[in-house]
Amino acid sequence: MAKRKQDSTAVADASGDAKAIEAPSSGEQTVAAHETIKDQTVSFPIVGIGASAGGLAAFESFFSGMPVDADPGMAFVLVQHLAPDHKSILTDLIQRYTRMQVFEVEDGMVVRPNCTYIIPPNRDMAFLGGALQLLEPTSPRGQRLPIDYFFRSLAQDQHERAICVVLSGTGSDGAQGVRAIKGEGGMAMAQNPATTEYDGMPRSAIATGLVDFELPPAEMPAQLIAYAAHAFGKAPKLAAAPSPKSENALKKIFILLRAQTGHDFSQYKPSTINRRIERRMALQQIDTMESYVKHVQQTPTEVESLFRDLLIGVTNFFRDPPVFQALEEKIMPQLFVGKPIGGSIRVWSPGCATGEEAYSLAILLAEQQESLKQSCKIQVFATDIDNQAIATARVGLYPASIAADVSPERLARYFSAEADGSAYRIHKTIRDMLIFSEQDVIKDPPFSRLDLISCRNLLIYMGTDLQRKLIPLFYYALNPSGFLVLGTSETVGDFGNLFTVQDRKIKVYQRKDTLHGASRIGLGSFLPPQTAMDAALPQAVAGIMPNRKKLTLRELTEQALLQQLVPSGALVNVHGDILYLHGRTGMYLEPAVGEVGVYNILKMAREGLRHELTSALHKVAAGMEIVRSPGLRVKTNGSFTPVNLIVRPAQPNAEAASEPPLFLVILEEAPPETDVQTPRSPDLGADTQVAALKQELRAKEEYLQTTNEELKSSNEEMQSINEELQSTNEELETSKEELQSVNEELATVNAELQNKVADLTRANNDMNNLLAGTGIGTVFVDHGLRILRFTPPATKIINLIQSDIGRPVGHIVSNLAGYDSLLEDTRAVLDTLVPKEVEVHSLAGMWYAMRILPYRTLENVIEGAVITFTDITESKQIKAALSEAHAHLAEAVVATVREPLLVLNADLRVISANPAFYGAFQMTPETTLGQLLYDLDDRQWDIPALHALLGEILSHNAVFNDFEMTHEFETIGKLTLRLNARRIFTEPGQSELILLAIENNPTPESGKQLG
Repeated sequence: MAKRKQDSTAVADASGDAKAIEAPSSGEQTVAAHETIKDQTVSFPIVGIGASAGGLAAFESFFSGMPVDADPGMAFVLVQHLAPDHKSILTDLIQRYTRMQVFEVEDGMVVRPNCTYIIPPNRDMAFLGGALQLLEPTSPRGQRLPIDYFFRSLAQDQHERAICVVLSGTGSDGAQGVRAIKGEGGMAMAQNPATTEYDGMPRSAIATGLVDFELPPAEMPAQLIAYAAHAFGKAPKLAAAPSPKSENALKKIFILLRAQTGHDFSQYKPSTINRRIERRMALQQIDTMESYVKHVQQTPTEVESLFRDLLIGVTNFFRDPPVFQALEEKIMPQLFVGKPIGGSIRVWSPGCATGEEAYSLAILLAEQQESLKQSCKIQVFATDIDNQAIATARVGLYPASIAADVSPERLARYFSAEADGSAYRIHKTIRDMLIFSEQDVIKDPPFSRLDLISCRNLLIYMGTDLQRKLIPLFYYALNPSGFLVLGTSETVGDFGNLFTVQDRKIKVYQRKDTLHGASRIGLGSFLPPQTAMDAALPQAVAGIMPNRKKLTLRELTEQALLQQLVPSGALVNVHGDILYLHGRTGMYLEPAVGEVGVYNILKMAREGLRHELTSALHKVAAGMEIVRSPGLRVKTNGSFTPVNLIVRPAQPNAEAASEPPLFLVILEEAPPETDVQTPRSPDLGADTQVAALKQELRAKEEYLQTTNEELKSSNEEMQSINEELQSTNEELETSKEELQSVNEELATVNAELQNKVADLTRANNDMNNLLAGTGIGTVFVDHGLRILRFTPPATKIINLIQSDIGRPVGHIVSNLAGYDSLLEDTRAVLDTLVPKEVEVHSLAGMWYAMRILPYRTLENVIEGAVITFTDITESKQIKAALSEAHAHLAEAVVATVREPLLVLNADLRVISANPAFYGAFQMTPETTLGQLLYDLDDRQWDIPALHALLGEILSHNAVFNDFEMTHEFETIGKLTLRLNARRIFTEPGQSELILLAIENNPTPESGKQLG
């Protein structure tokens, strides 16, 4: 397996009951229900949902798809790009679409199942020990990646119980988090790009090739619940030996994998393989291994999916910073020690995945080379068995979220941002250092003459037998004193005699020679077939050099022929740089004048050879065919030597296509020409002409050299300008990214505000219909008594039109009759905050109950007054009719009563009297009505006892019954009278009345005697 990750050795329990922890009741308070605890074991899946622009609609669709009659048995954590200075209303909006409790996260809040948690503004959020932790953001606003930040912490804490969902949004936030969660055995979903408002984030997640489901948001909850039921709803498995039946099923899966992919996983650790297979079974909702084998047989695409899952690795730039810091400070400088000018530094990164670690090593080497000002050729070989990962690494294009792992200085120097700001591309200077190839480190030949091998977190997936084969293989591939870097959970095991420990903490080892001065163990011991490799390993490990075999007759013959036929030759690259010389080449090559750097065959070629050699090398590089140039005359020591030139590719096999092309230059002395006679006396005219041509050629060469220097100078200036423009472009790209981030936040705020506006519009419509339906005239005024709003019924009372909004209410003519204190009463209410109610009537004869109330906001702030007019005309008319009916009834009753009756007002004046009174006391209406009771009949009724009785009624709301008095009347004589009196309550606003009943000639024992 040529993938890597930091995997936990202990497999977390994958069978916890999703409903083991009950959700808090609706009456519990947020803080009480989510106390802060440490290291709580979470036994249910945690679903992290990330979204940016357009995420509100996706959230609504997602939660609308949740079951309404059952709990999902998992917790949901929503992470969205929010403006730091805007209070989010996302909690209130989500609450409408789910039966679960929804909380805005507080620091240390414990996560419960069947609850939803929402990140607050201007915070990064992480998951640790069953609780959500809030942190102050450290990255600039435009470079924050809160979704990746949370997904990574969720993966590290929950492993296979972590689930991530990437919804609508721009940019690439979430892609690195998907890698982290998949690397820990979790599950990943992404919104179908066709259903998004902004498809940047879902497409970046899908481009990783690690997304399990690509669905519309409304279909995600059902798939989540089905996956959780299969993955976590089973009973815990006991740590027992697997049954023979399951072992056979596993072997069948290995056979199917090997047949389709060509890779054998049978020697990998069973725990890792089983976890990946169980995960695939949960995704496909298959319960038994045997059923899964049938599914794999019938579905070839499932073999590829399982293969990809087995290769999942967590990798990122400069992963495990302490390791890279130690490499930068301790190991990298040693790689350059003793390297000649133009020498090469070779590094191998097996299991490179998508290339982040290989590029990180190249960046460290480039920085070290620049600091030492040493010119060396750096080659980093990066290999993996995953062709998709290698294809991604070759492109060198990574999501913008790598900014979380790469320092701003390195990001600006070694990366260039794409035009849309969604990704970074590695610079060509670093890319040219790397050679990517698809390779299975188990069965394919290794690279050789290496200075450093970085194989971190690859061996932890392999069984002991594979590890015992790979460590000696690495030993063979390294140069003397070369370095081997392993993962923090890996060691060289039983091969400690092959390496010395350089750094035990970060697992850096240095190769040492233990085999009698030999610099290598032997190529045949480590290359396929593996049977030969296995046979040779014990001798190599023991430090015993294999016995040299006796040369065969064929080998003896070949060596003798090579000694007899010794053509001169050179191995060169496409630029003509000499890598290896064979034979005596001094007759054809000589060192060039000037500073000695890399020896180049084109510069060293003698006169007569350079032109043809340059042309032949270009032809071979273009066509990869053999080029022959016979009979060249090369000037050597003042004479000309005939030479046959042959240039041919040195790598004819397709297996070496990933290596830089090399070419073999063969210089073979040709036989002398016998048919050409040498002239005894040179032609002086021809010599003169040749000398002139040479002088002209020399002048042209000088001119071309001068022109070339000028072009170089111009090129340097253009390069300087280009660097300045590139720096400006990077600054603009940074500004663009920040603006894009702000735009995402504004889009989120805009979506929330649009939702809020829709709510307010609905509420406004409801209020308008409510006010119009009640028929109550309402006028809203501010502190300055300016009209803010009014309802249609109010126009019947005050002559209002729509253009009157904003005008003082006192400027508007009202239709009220007898009431002109509206302004004063409204000001009094605003000053005292005491409501006022008055009955008023209009010129049209309509009666209204006018109420003036203070206008209070939700924060209990007074911002004006509300004047309402309730139509009470009908009730007034009913009251009047009742009063009139009562009056007629009273008059009829009074007229028919035989006892004398008097009706007095509050001043004790007679309002009315019945005929019995006039007859009994011989009085007339003219002398009675309107008169003070005590003045009647020439003050005959001015009786002190009657004064006291009536005064008590008026002051104490009392009554008196059966009080008798005897009085001497001048006209009718002495009478004994029994008096009954009580107050009569009338309508509001009218004076109160007293009804006095007088009974003549009572029996002596019936009452009290007054006089």
